[in-house]
Amino acid sequence: MPRPEYHVFICGQQRPAGHPRSSCTEKGADKLMPAFSQGIIARNLFNKVSLVPTACLGPCQAGANVLVFPGAHLYMNVQPEDVDQIIDQHLVGGEVVTEKLAPEQVWG
Repeated sequence: MPRPEYHVFICGQQRPAGHPRSSCTEKGADKLMPAFSQGIIARNLFNKVSLVPTACLGPCQAGANVLVFPGAHLYMNVQPEDVDQIIDQHLVGGEVVTEKLAPEQVWG
């Protein structure tokens, strides 16, 4: 397998309902891995993108979180309907989806 151009880390942290920090899974992150996988398959990006499920990425209040390297771009409040735009604009087009980026005070 060739070295991927992008690594996409998808937070899968799960905490009990009502936990003070919440969790990305509580905010729908469990639907992101299938959405990203389907998008990668549909665009034949197997050799370009590596999807990595992770535990907590840190800013739980901003979840569901997706972190893209290179660049350490943290996308926040990601929902399945945002996945196509992240794939097409960032992973294919090379342009960050600025409206989904975590601000400096969240991810600085």
